Amino acid sequence: MQPLLSGLDTVECAYYLRPTAQCAIDFGQLAIDKEVLRQSKKREPQKIEIGGVEFFLRPNGTSSGYPFLIENEDMSVEFGEFNDPSFYVTYRSVALWHKGAAELHQQFVGWSERIGFIAAKPETLSRVDFTFDYCLPEINFKEDDFVSLSAKDSQHRKDRQVQTFSFGKGDVMLRVYNKIAEINEKSLKTWFFDLWGGITENVWRIEWQVRKEVLRRFGIRSFADLFDGQGDILRYLSHEHTTLRSPNEDSNRSRWPLNPLWQSLQAHIGTLQAQGVYREYDREEMLNARLMRIAIAIQGYLKRIAAVECVLHDKPMLTNKEAFKHLEGLLFNVHDPLTWKTDVRKRIDSIKLGQW
Repeated sequence: MQPLLSGLDTVECAYYLRPTAQCAIDFGQLAIDKEVLRQSKKREPQKIEIGGVEFFLRPNGTSSGYPFLIENEDMSVEFGEFNDPSFYVTYRSVALWHKGAAELHQQFVGWSERIGFIAAKPETLSRVDFTFDYCLPEINFKEDDFVSLSAKDSQHRKDRQVQTFSFGKGDVMLRVYNKIAEINEKSLKTWFFDLWGGITENVWRIEWQVRKEVLRRFGIRSFADLFDGQGDILRYLSHEHTTLRSPNEDSNRSRWPLNPLWQSLQAHIGTLQAQGVYREYDREEMLNARLMRIAIAIQGYLKRIAAVECVLHDKPMLTNKEAFKHLEGLLFNVHDPLTWKTDVRKRIDSIKLGQW
């Protein structure tokens, strides 16, 4: 067993930028260029230059609602004149391994300033992939040797040989997989061979994909937070979220001794920068998230009200405002002013005491 490389393989970040009077992007002309490209039905994107940096302009917007997508070897940039956040950047694997996240972040910030944008508020990280590569001549573990908090797990095999172990989905996902097979069959990132010192076989990757909600719990919002506190979240992931064990006769798998691979991983993570944060409790953010979930639920009920009213009165459609007026009438009928204050105070006390 030989540790080879560790670092960030994907970083996604939202930038809240505001254009100044010197903004160098002509959004109207860019929209025309994109439409011309789309109408031409050409497979190749159009090369453009913005602020002294070359990009490929894609003919379509993105599924997340951004009208423009531009890309180069370092990053893909989703953006729009009226979007909030205005820019959403995905830093590419090859750039992260050869330049580093800090340099790429400064590179983007410098570019945005040159084209006439200023920060309205700090950037927020949405996804970070933490990776650790090992040369493993022999695989001495199987799926059941992992002890994980994840309810979902799977494994993928080829020619009867396991290539990938996966745990979790959504906010945290762990993959332990044969990186050589992945390069040969999918990504073709043969430049990793040089980073591994010429090794071209028996390389396995431990990779955590972590999204915004979990990053926030450990106080990781900006790049500065990431560089200062990545050790905190990785300690949690490698010690509590998932561990790899060596089986013995104990019926409790969590008491099995750590596999030497996981011992090496935890030792390496112990050297990373940390703030000593175990969990960060942001009451305002949690309350706002709760309000948003309530709003989503109410919106669903509004649609049901609109559907019922359409059926009752043989109407083709109701607007959101019309459905809301019906809801107001229904709420007026069920409102009890005698119990309102008492019930609200009970819920205030419940929230303050952590009973959501």
